[in-house]
Amino acid sequence: DCGFRFPSTLVEYPRVMSDMLSLLVDMGFSANRAEKALAKTNHQSVQQAADWLLAHSDDPDIDEPYVAPQGHVLRSATEQPSQDGNDTSSGATTDTPAQAKSLKCDDCGKILKDELAVQAHAARSKHQNFSESTDEIKPLTEEEKKAQLAKLEEKMKAKRVEREGKEKKEEVVKEKLRRKQGQELTQIKQDMALREAKKLAEEKKREKLEEKRARERVKEQIAKDKAEREAALKKEKEQSSAGATQQRPPQLATPAVKKEYDTCRLQIRLFGGGALTHTFKATDTLVDVNRHILMNRTDDGSPYCLVTSFPKKVFQPADMDKSLKELGLVPSSVLILSKPQ
Repeated sequence: DCGFRFPSTLVEYPRVMSDMLSLLVDMGFSANRAEKALAKTNHQSVQQAADWLLAHSDDPDIDEPYVAPQGHVLRSATEQPSQDGNDTSSGATTDTPAQAKSLKCDDCGKILKDELAVQAHAARSKHQNFSESTDEIKPLTEEEKKAQLAKLEEKMKAKRVEREGKEKKEEVVKEKLRRKQGQELTQIKQDMALREAKKLAEEKKREKLEEKRARERVKEQIAKDKAEREAALKKEKEQSSAGATQQRPPQLATPAVKKEYDTCRLQIRLFGGGALTHTFKATDTLVDVNRHILMNRTDDGSPYCLVTSFPKKVFQPADMDKSLKELGLVPSSVLILSKPQ
């Protein structure tokens, strides 16, 4: 044991060694042969490299050094550098020591063939203490080669099964995720549809409430107008009765003259409770009234038809060209905007 320690600078380089090189070394092939086989097969696969090694195991140059990055150069335990920089053998005056035929990992005791094998072993195991050994690594027999090849095929098969199992699990996870996302998307759509339905229901409820309030306001205005008319009529009768009690010279009865009106004052009830008041000519038609409504209305602009409450009447398209006088709206009336039936 020369006490050789594998330097950390050499540990960094083997990190780039591929898994294929590691598998070939585990099968018993030297790192030099493994690298040469991978280079000859263009690193296609471990199987092709192993086949090449088995086919060329008897080549005379199979063990020639393979070009690789230079690492630490091992030195015999009996060799020490001289003071002038030239190496001299401390065993020159003694018996020649046994020649080192391999390298040994002091951490686990594994025998390695050459420095490339040391580098590969250090990369896999993280061991750093190595020494030279006189143990010789014998070449593989045909039976050992077949056994190593079978071992390689078994490892490759196990890795393939492991990879397929992992891929299958990943597919199951992906499918579950896809289903979960689909369920979440469906739930979101249902929630959106429910919110939209609630919104529409609230809008309809609000419209009905506004329409009800508008009808109540119209009824209140009609009742107020009716009360005003009745009060005016009552006052007129009282004044007539008071005048009749006064003594007057007998006069000849004169026929009542019907008053003719040339204007018509209309109060138009809009949607939402608003109102328009305008004085039209008695000869104007409902077309003129509609024009005035369209130009001055302040509600939401919904389609409408014109109606009167007392008497209840819905004006039809045939009434549009009739004058307000013909329609009995002179001298004043109330028109109400109603939704078309």
